[in-house]
Amino acid sequence: MEPKENGSELGRIIDGPTNPMVTPLLNDLYQFTMAYAYWKANKHNERSVFDLYFRKNPFGGEYTVFAGLEECIKFLANFKLTNEEIEFVRESLPGSEEAFCDYLRGLDCSDVEVYAIPEGSVVFPKVPLMRVEGPVGVVQLLETPFLNLINFASLVATNAARHRFVAGKSKILLEFGARRAQGPDGAISASKYCYLGGFDATSNVAAGRLFGIPLRGTHSHAFVSSFMSNDEIVDKVLRSADGKTTCEDFVSLVQTWLKKIQYTPSLRGIFSETNQSELAAFTSYALAFPKTFLALVDTYDVMKSGIPNFCAVALALNDFGYKALGIRLDSGDLAYLSTEVRNFFCTVERELKVPGFGKMIITASNDLNEETIDALNKQGHEVDAFGIGTYLVTCYSQAALGCVFKLVEINNQPRIKLSEDVTKVSIPCKKRSYRLYGKEGYPLVDIMTGENEPPPKVGERLLCRHPFNESKRAYVVPQRVEELLKCYWRGTADEAREELPPLEEIRDRCIKQLENMRPDHMRRLNPTPYKVSVSAKLYDFIHFLWLNEAPVGELQ
Repeated sequence: MEPKENGSELGRIIDGPTNPMVTPLLNDLYQFTMAYAYWKANKHNERSVFDLYFRKNPFGGEYTVFAGLEECIKFLANFKLTNEEIEFVRESLPGSEEAFCDYLRGLDCSDVEVYAIPEGSVVFPKVPLMRVEGPVGVVQLLETPFLNLINFASLVATNAARHRFVAGKSKILLEFGARRAQGPDGAISASKYCYLGGFDATSNVAAGRLFGIPLRGTHSHAFVSSFMSNDEIVDKVLRSADGKTTCEDFVSLVQTWLKKIQYTPSLRGIFSETNQSELAAFTSYALAFPKTFLALVDTYDVMKSGIPNFCAVALALNDFGYKALGIRLDSGDLAYLSTEVRNFFCTVERELKVPGFGKMIITASNDLNEETIDALNKQGHEVDAFGIGTYLVTCYSQAALGCVFKLVEINNQPRIKLSEDVTKVSIPCKKRSYRLYGKEGYPLVDIMTGENEPPPKVGERLLCRHPFNESKRAYVVPQRVEELLKCYWRGTADEAREELPPLEEIRDRCIKQLENMRPDHMRRLNPTPYKVSVSAKLYDFIHFLWLNEAPVGELQ
């Protein structure tokens, strides 16, 4: 991504967030009340370390796809409160001092460092997705924006990956969710992160322009029902694909082919008279888009009208060197209809001697989700592409991922958050994270260590411990070791940092990582939990700090 010039002391920075509403005011009020209290106590410049992580994988699965990092880095690069925003914050904090406004005017992220797992990676609970270091007054103001940018992005990317897994590698997946998404930003974000998670294209034109995502779309039932007869087709001329010949009356050619289909012996009994207004709509659409003709065939009746009409238009296009793409089914028994449609196409290919006609693309839509695609697979179907909207972009089966942002160190002193619910106990101190791979090339376990501990080594036995359950432990001899956290932001520091890859590379990373996971971690029903652990030394320290910070009760 090309940086742009900026006159601030940050020098060359990255373009701003996709959504202009993502400003420092996209924050919970208590972030500003804490910032003011830190400032009043003269603690605002104390060096802090926060971990951003989640506690449980979504959708009943055992993996998550990390997404949203790029937007977080853009937010950091452009973090600056305007005078109008500062005045609003002051009005929202009655009694706050003018000097605090001066402090806010000078705030930027030049002293912040961000370490993160690369975007598009498969990730697991408790392991920090991001480690954010910097003055506590500034870093506290990053919590809500970062959680907002990571939670939905990772959730919808994971949802897309799960749909890809159940559909299989060979199927085309199309995101059709713009009209059902939660507002414009929900639609744009969903399109981006569904593509990252393995979808092939979107119907969202704005997302196509912003992110370079391939666009797909045909027409709706409204287009079909808007036609009454062939008389409405004004321009009936079609020039051949090579430009050498011209059909002066394409409508008549379509009618000729329809009669040939009607009199084909093996197709008799399927239909008699088709809906002529539908035929007019298909003909008109083919004249507009002869190279990409794909028709919605269920406005009236799929097998008695839609498919014969489509085939007549497709065969007429074929005479002039064009190859129709296929059809879309948006209602009915998709398993049965797709099979019948495929048989019809194959019969046309065989009886009318049209090579390749039987391989026409069949697209299915109509409120599809993981469960319906899985059911179609079990029933048997002939669908080549799935158009998925509502259940995908709204993440219908789970509302949020539940990422959290926890203080783990301040002024080089490790901190811990305790809870009666052990899943909510944080893992203290600045940490390093590694993924250990086994002999078969699959990831075996993720392990967190203290920052100054020696890293795991290939071929050396290592004790991996569950952070809170003393009986869960195992020795691992890794065949490959991958450090997970990389530096993506150093403020004004001169040290090198990771470049933000383009969306296409992030998508490729996601697909490769998912393919490299052990199948039992990926399955829909009863997946095997992936192991997340800590080193023996970090385990001992967690429990030492726990006992040190937990109050001791007294019985009387």
